[in-house]
Amino acid sequence: MTGNTCRACQGTWPPADHFIADLGLSQAYLHEDQFFKGWTVVVFRRHATELFQLAPTERMQLMEEVTLVARTLAQVFDARKINYELLGNQLPHIHWHLIPRLATDPAPLEPVWRVQHEPVHPPAQERQASIEQIKEAMAKLR
Repeated sequence: MTGNTCRACQGTWPPADHFIADLGLSQAYLHEDQFFKGWTVVVFRRHATELFQLAPTERMQLMEEVTLVARTLAQVFDARKINYELLGNQLPHIHWHLIPRLATDPAPLEPVWRVQHEPVHPPAQERQASIEQIKEAMAKLR
């Protein structure tokens, strides 16, 4: 998959109406499945599939951007832990999954990929309220 055929590069994933913030080298979006409330993806703006393909300064800045989002999610959702996932097997484009693990977590010792569940797709109004809450908290941390 190249930048020409990559869904992230084409702008077809994540959905535009899930956009949270432009962070510089990356953009943050609320994940479509909110079974784990606050699940967010941080998507690198240009096409790359591996961290070693980035210049050292890009890697450092990307990690700062991921950290900002993680701190924000921890605060907004009172997370006990944030899970960080950088896989790329299904979508070969650098993107981090940041998943707040809450006190109400149904399987706190399991990775989210192993937790059987029906995807939760909140109504647009509820999704937008979560996005605004994250945006406001992030602005205070910047």
